[in-house]
Amino acid sequence: MQTIEIPIWPYVYGGPSGSGKIRSEPEDFIVTENLSFEPSGEGEHAFLQIEKKGENTEYVARQLSRFAGVRQRDVSYAGLKDRYAVTTQWFSVWLPGKPDPDWSAFESDTMKVLCSIRHARKLKRGVLSGNSFKLLIRDHQGDQATTIGQLESIKVNGIANYFGSQRFGNQGQNVSKALAMFDGAKVGREQRSLYLSAARSYIFNAILAERVTQHNWNQPMVGDTYMFDLSHSCFQSDQPDAEILRRLAATEIHPTGVLWGKGNADVSAEALAIEQAIVEAYDELAQGLIASDVDRDRRALRVNVQDLCWQFIDDTTLELSFTLPAGSYATSVLREIIE
Repeated sequence: MQTIEIPIWPYVYGGPSGSGKIRSEPEDFIVTENLSFEPSGEGEHAFLQIEKKGENTEYVARQLSRFAGVRQRDVSYAGLKDRYAVTTQWFSVWLPGKPDPDWSAFESDTMKVLCSIRHARKLKRGVLSGNSFKLLIRDHQGDQATTIGQLESIKVNGIANYFGSQRFGNQGQNVSKALAMFDGAKVGREQRSLYLSAARSYIFNAILAERVTQHNWNQPMVGDTYMFDLSHSCFQSDQPDAEILRRLAATEIHPTGVLWGKGNADVSAEALAIEQAIVEAYDELAQGLIASDVDRDRRALRVNVQDLCWQFIDDTTLELSFTLPAGSYATSVLREIIE
């Protein structure tokens, strides 16, 4: 099987200023989902806010299916969450014409139901405004002043919106398996989706890496398409003007990179030249995505790290808290400051 190595993508703030350990125990990595809407209180779908520890999302969904006596496809969730962490996330269970079971009887040492409320529609993937994180970095070794300076820069200027390493699997195997799939290997439906996502994420990261190298990941280029902060709405500008420069400096808008697939180019001139060069460099991945009928999309090259706070609890323990929009990775924050 052909393999693609996952590189160390270029850093924005000079590279890690120290080393440390994350997830020494699940309580060191706390994640809370933020829904993008309020459940109505009425309807056929029971929405459950569940705190889980040491369990993956799909396992919890299967357990809910068994407990409620419904098909597995009648249980939905908005996003996958880490197993080795304490995570609070939402699930929906379709119960047409049925009362809620006693959800407290579902609880265990690793799963707790915090809230239940009805809604008219099932929970769909991605319908989150974001995720809030509270992280402990233990055994921190490095220059604390430099680390704090990097965090201050991140708070003001955001980070490069790389897909995290977990998207690519252990040693990048998801990208390699995408190549094998494009070459005819048979895979299941869930695996297919995973490998397609890994392939287009790899191309995006390579485009972002090139723009970081050129120091224009957060600067305008001729022909760029921009995305509004905390929105998926975009607009294209052939030539950046004073207003675009102002809004970029205020982090109100961000340059974007392509999530490759079939469709028309949404950039031109200099921005298009960079994307074309990367796509051509990974032609097998690019052609495989088109052959798989994946639609082209855009993703912001920069993301603001909201409500970023930090403190050194002691000489070797750093506590961080922040919120990221859905689709952005806490590991992309951590990689800028620690190895």
